[in-house]
Amino acid sequence: MPDVSIQSAPFDAATEIARLGRDLGGRAGAIVTFTGLCRDEGGRLTGLELEHYPGMAEAEIGRVVETARTRWPLQGVCVIHRHGLVAPGEGIVLVVTASSHRIAAFEAASFLMDYLKTRAPFWKREHLADGTTGGWVEATEADDQAAARWA
Repeated sequence: MPDVSIQSAPFDAATEIARLGRDLGGRAGAIVTFTGLCRDEGGRLTGLELEHYPGMAEAEIGRVVETARTRWPLQGVCVIHRHGLVAPGEGIVLVVTASSHRIAAFEAASFLMDYLKTRAPFWKREHLADGTTGGWVEATEADDQAAARWA
């Protein structure tokens, strides 16, 4: 079963990487990580609010992790996605992939992030520095183009 967590609490990337490495007991030749952070957009944002459907989001991300496992020879995967209000500088998402060789680990991590940016069942709304709540954030055309390479 893939290691997928959706949580409101901040995560510690170094702890998660070390845990996966320990769990693999020296079998992996490469561990690749990506940490997505909340930006302040030049001081415009005080945070990003993320909503999801509990249970559905974990299941859907788990399904995509299993797709990655069929495409690349992965020995371990960890995906953590935050929900709730995330402040600038805090982590929103962590993807860790492990394989015998670096290319599989890099490609799987990239595939998972492209999915999370464009199709994961999360809704993001900006909290603005002037105290108001902004609109819902959509995936960009560049995000969609990046995800299309995996089709």
